[in-house]
Amino acid sequence: MLNITTFLDANACRLAKPVFFCPERNTSYTSADILGIVSGIARTLKSLGVVKGDRVLLYLNSSPEYLFSYLALWRIGAVAVPTNRVYTPSELSYMVENAGAHVFITDADGAAAAKDLGVSVYVPENIEELRTSPVLLPEPTGFDDLCQLQYTSGTTGKPKGAMLTHGNWLAAIHNECDVLTFKQDDIYLGIYPMGHVGLSWGIAAMRAGACYIMMERYDPAAYLSLCKEHGVTVLSGMPPVIHSLVEAPAGTEEMIATVREIISGGGPLHHEIWKKFHYRYNIPVINAYGLSETVVIGTGTVIRPEDYASADRFQSVGHPVCFSEVKIVDEEDASRELPLGTPGEIALRGPAVAKGYWNMPEETARAFLPDGWFLTGDVGYLDKDHRLCLTDRKKDMIVMSGWKIYPTEVEEALLKYPDVAEIAVFGIPHPHRGEIPVAAVVWRTGRDGSDKEAGLLAFAKEHLAGYKVPRKLYTVDSLPRVNGWKLLRRELRETFA
Repeated sequence: MLNITTFLDANACRLAKPVFFCPERNTSYTSADILGIVSGIARTLKSLGVVKGDRVLLYLNSSPEYLFSYLALWRIGAVAVPTNRVYTPSELSYMVENAGAHVFITDADGAAAAKDLGVSVYVPENIEELRTSPVLLPEPTGFDDLCQLQYTSGTTGKPKGAMLTHGNWLAAIHNECDVLTFKQDDIYLGIYPMGHVGLSWGIAAMRAGACYIMMERYDPAAYLSLCKEHGVTVLSGMPPVIHSLVEAPAGTEEMIATVREIISGGGPLHHEIWKKFHYRYNIPVINAYGLSETVVIGTGTVIRPEDYASADRFQSVGHPVCFSEVKIVDEEDASRELPLGTPGEIALRGPAVAKGYWNMPEETARAFLPDGWFLTGDVGYLDKDHRLCLTDRKKDMIVMSGWKIYPTEVEEALLKYPDVAEIAVFGIPHPHRGEIPVAAVVWRTGRDGSDKEAGLLAFAKEHLAGYKVPRKLYTVDSLPRVNGWKLLRRELRETFA
């Protein structure tokens, strides 16, 4: 039997300390508390007719109820379909139909969204009363039994449900505990939305007996206060958060003085931002590379703290984690592996690679190869030390008159211009050249960018090959992101094309 929730049973027998804390409610939970609550929710789900293999939609704000519902579904062998409260009714309807979900876990406010979906609604209530519920034995499951359909963000097309298994999650938790060297006295502060596979870092902390502090929503001031108040040792971040810490006022160093390492994932961390953070705070960035289809670094790569001793150039996402393989292949012919230093499509192979996309055989066949390799759709190269360096998403690459332009490379260069706070480079159609590169810019001092535009373009011409220079600049107040995090280049293309 392999049921991912059995780590709760093991820890409940030996640990009486809190392993999960919700600061918004000032409430903490031991492994035994969680096991009781999970058992209580699981029994209710079974009473609603949920059985092994059934898909169940989760539509909650990040909360204890979200986490415990995940675990309850896994406990009974059901398949969690996590969503985010920012999803529209049409997006929810698509996921319900595509997944074949019949039950919808939500709260009182979210129940209205389910009324036209043709599903049964379950609202977990009074969960504190379930702490002492009798333990429900886990449903026997195998390595390849599904536990989650993780839908992609849809940034490159129709959302696809990555089929994740109990074995995929086991590999992810193992590797995350290994990379972060979690110990029972560690305090992990998590900011990833619970509808995202980044939740795995928090579950890994709980598995190790460390304490996972969950932020229901990211707030910069609360983020720093929690770090100082609780002596956080492992901090979750993402590129925009690390950027904000670089720009934070003097004295921020004291707020995160107990932090041993900070995670970055969800998109490329710009070289200059990473370097500035490192030299200001002297905290190693655990720059990780993985995808929804690999449960983050269940199969992926990472820069570890010890890598800084060999003077990493603040450019790579490191070497493969345990049991993982990485190679670079030709974007048009995946059978052709490319040499070191040559950009191409990143391919991953390992125990956390999803089984494919739910009900999408053609998409599955294109991305999941028969020999176990997964074609990520991302572009990168292996440097001379065999470290993986990201360039861009394959579909974000701009092709102008045969020239290939990688947006992240251009952004790296233009972020060095002092008036630029944030920048996103993307392609728009052109009648003669196919596409041309343009950029949306958030300026440091407001929207009046007329003079700054000329300066930035002159800077670009000085530091980039001519074909890489944006043909037009658009001044914006902010960049569109998924959950304030993953850049939506598609939305920019739709707005300015």
